[in-house]
Amino acid sequence: MAYNGFAIDEYLDAEKVTKELDELIKKPVYSIKKSYLDEYEAEYFSKKCTKSKAMIDEARKTIPGGVQHNLAFNYPFPIVITKAEGAKMYDVDGNWYYDLLQAGGPTILGSNPPAVRDQVIELLKTCGPSTGLFHEYEYKLAKKISDLVPSVDMFRMLGSGTEACMCAARVARLKTGKKNILKMGGAYHGWSDQLAYGIRVPGTKSLLSKGVPGFVFRHTDEFFPNDLGSLERKLWKNKFNGGTAAIYLEPVGPESGTRPVSKEFVKGAEALAHKYGALLIFDEVVTGFRIGTSGAQGFFGVDPDLTIFGKAIAGGYPGAGGVGGHKDCMAHLGAGLDSSGKKVSKAMCGGTMAATPVSCVAGYYAISEIEKTNACEVAGRMGDRLTKGLQGIIKKYDLPFVAFNQGSICHLDNAGTMHFSVNWSKPWTIPGVLKETGIRQKEMEHIGAAYTAEGLITLAGSRLYTNAAYTEEMIDDVLSRFDRVFSKCGTM
Repeated sequence: MAYNGFAIDEYLDAEKVTKELDELIKKPVYSIKKSYLDEYEAEYFSKKCTKSKAMIDEARKTIPGGVQHNLAFNYPFPIVITKAEGAKMYDVDGNWYYDLLQAGGPTILGSNPPAVRDQVIELLKTCGPSTGLFHEYEYKLAKKISDLVPSVDMFRMLGSGTEACMCAARVARLKTGKKNILKMGGAYHGWSDQLAYGIRVPGTKSLLSKGVPGFVFRHTDEFFPNDLGSLERKLWKNKFNGGTAAIYLEPVGPESGTRPVSKEFVKGAEALAHKYGALLIFDEVVTGFRIGTSGAQGFFGVDPDLTIFGKAIAGGYPGAGGVGGHKDCMAHLGAGLDSSGKKVSKAMCGGTMAATPVSCVAGYYAISEIEKTNACEVAGRMGDRLTKGLQGIIKKYDLPFVAFNQGSICHLDNAGTMHFSVNWSKPWTIPGVLKETGIRQKEMEHIGAAYTAEGLITLAGSRLYTNAAYTEEMIDDVLSRFDRVFSKCGTM
């Protein structure tokens, strides 16, 4: 399909990209050569980031690891940001960077857009950030989301995507009367106990969920990404053990499409959910209002029962989370009555700081501006330009790296860290897989440091988000900086 308001012109060939990633993990690790990494550390980080280092060193005395957010743990030390505007960020030392992190994805318009900021400031003059009672923009935001996303008859705002994922599981169990939750291996649906299963690497089950007791996962299982056979086998098995209440999907694939899935898989998962009486839950924390104003579900033409929102629905402000869906499902979050007045069980759900005036005002005006300016398509065009350029530079230096994108969600994989999987039928291979992913994770961090030194802030050195504040000239400059790093890469 053409863009037509979406961030995607032509959806990627998931099978082709998967084969490229399969080949990547068979090869030696390619990354920034050690001599050049040492040079970046000596000439950039040691000389030009002295205030950042000093501040982080001091912060480590009070904050575990020195930072409060997982995205900020970067090699050789976190950079302290003091300003974010449009497509750029500025650090405490006065250095500026192209922002390809985008706070993990929510700033489709760019950082701190005046159209949103001005409305937030106006609110703060009169109401303040929170009252604990109803505010008119709670309704306006819910109505805006419902108008734009066809599957969302009703919307309940929460404090984060993690909270929304927890809440959706409770609703699914009450709605279906079934017990089990199935999620795609490698996908991230927040860090609650029950859903912190099979994260990052498919097949890991609870291996990467430290601190969570094993019994918590009694009714949680994972299926292999892009494999309808794997999903149906798990659904069939669950028929004899309490049934399946919900299937959770990141619609473009786990970890925001790091391991991409096909359109056919998404449509097939919808059909299987209906066949086995499970709710289909789309986790659109990243894709919602980034792929399009109707989400990835609008692009794929799928009607999920529930949708998880986050990040974008508060326009980059705090309080970014919520769940929306069909009326018969959402009734379980109301006053205990469905639309016909019939009594239904009410799911346990709370959050003192959910739907604050400041988050609702910011979200309403951010989504309105995205809609008005066609920001999803603009950001997607920039993502296409970036990805095509990266593919050209990869070919220029004969590197095994893999670059692909789903609109403005771009991936640049030098190591294939999350393309591994764990096979429990061969348990003796598991330590080797975990060791290999650890090695490759370190090289992602190293090449990410090289990008930073060239003025590019990325997510873990492998994920890049574009926004509507980028121009073609900016993207071309970004590519010239990647070119400098790629020219210094080789086998480890």
